Amino acid sequence: MTAGVLPDLNLYIGGEWRGSAGRETQPVLNPATGETIGALPLATSQDLADALETAERGFATWRATPPEQRAAVLLRTAALLRERAEELAQIATLEQGKPLAEARGEALYSAALLEFHAGEALRNYGKVLPRAPGLRSLVLKQPVGPVAAFCAWNFPVINPVRKISPALAAGCSVILKPSEETPASAIAVMKCFQDAGLPGEVCQIVFGVPDAVSRTLLASPVTRKLSFTGSVPIGKHLMKLAADTVMRMTMELGGHSPVLVFDDCDLEKTLDTLVAHKFRNAGQVCVSPTRFYVQEGIYDRFAAGFAERTGRIRMGDGREAGINMGPTANPRRPGTIEALVENARSVGAKLLAGGGRGEGDGFFFQPTVLGDVPIEAAAMNDEPFGPLALLARFGSVEDAIVHANRLPYGLAAYCFTENGRRQNLLADSVESGMVVINNVRTSWPDAPFGGIKESGFGSEDGPEGVEGHMITKAVHMS
Repeated sequence: MTAGVLPDLNLYIGGEWRGSAGRETQPVLNPATGETIGALPLATSQDLADALETAERGFATWRATPPEQRAAVLLRTAALLRERAEELAQIATLEQGKPLAEARGEALYSAALLEFHAGEALRNYGKVLPRAPGLRSLVLKQPVGPVAAFCAWNFPVINPVRKISPALAAGCSVILKPSEETPASAIAVMKCFQDAGLPGEVCQIVFGVPDAVSRTLLASPVTRKLSFTGSVPIGKHLMKLAADTVMRMTMELGGHSPVLVFDDCDLEKTLDTLVAHKFRNAGQVCVSPTRFYVQEGIYDRFAAGFAERTGRIRMGDGREAGINMGPTANPRRPGTIEALVENARSVGAKLLAGGGRGEGDGFFFQPTVLGDVPIEAAAMNDEPFGPLALLARFGSVEDAIVHANRLPYGLAAYCFTENGRRQNLLADSVESGMVVINNVRTSWPDAPFGGIKESGFGSEDGPEGVEGHMITKAVHMS
């Protein structure tokens, strides 16, 4: 890869790479500089028709492929991801902005997902139900069919793998539409699958005008499952389109993660953990801790410690050594965060750290902390999706639970307390698909990842991620 320029950007259909000839293109920007670093070809209507026809053929081929062979392809792909981790990290940082260390970790975690799903390809068990002699009832697990998968831009390596890997383990074919803002990472991932021996008709990559692509793929009777990671409004729109053919869905939508910090926590450790996690990927993480509810007895110390640690974060180009936080990923984000900060301050929030845009032509916004944020502030109700931490006080455990469950989102929640009985109460009472106690890790290859309420339904990762790509068939024999 030439420094500062992305590798060639192409569509991938039927095992062939299709370039910009005869197609409209869209610029891809480096968020650290605002410079154009690539031209992305956009799929024509014929490209989409070809992708659907190919996915249908690919499904017939792949579902008939023995599980051991499917698993072998996933394992070879994982090995290539590990081998190419540095190359993938350089691409992801260039087009998305996160520090190289985070991008390397993303590539390695993606390999671990593939390795886990390779094992699950061999464990798609059915069962035999007890009947009278001579009778049999079988429960079979079979792949649902071609999958239309749509990715967000915030994790340009993990998100494509999260869509492709469990689908392939189940025996499905895939048409993947990654974000047009971070296409090169997904293309590099697809080249790993290709070099690992995945038949070209089994997985396709298309880019284009999102609404046109989604309407085409979701209206087709070929598509039997929708898998989407992105915002709540777009997710609801896609669900309506998918309803016309009653297809299966996995929806990983936005969140607004509450953090409940109790006065018996290990305060210094909690602060070190939360500040680093809050500003990971410049806060552009669906499970990013965002609403920090802190018990009154330690609030002032927590706020001071949070602001002091935030002030030590080094913001800059993610490719530079010593950078803790890169730019936001696109030119829309700084203005959105700035408006949320101004709104919160107008209703009484206190600025404790940051609060402004970065210098230069990149899409930077300072890591920002607001204290005593009123409930009516827009940021307390709408997901900021950026480097903005919101601090507020609470008194009792009951108050904390009310705050945590107040919004219609339920993706991830974090709780910090050394009281075991309280931990059990919070695990039971906080309305979230993932509740994390005394740490911040929500993603494990063998654990389900997903939300409830308006944060979506269905799970990625874990056995549940593969199960979501299977149908259940009962067979009764005599």
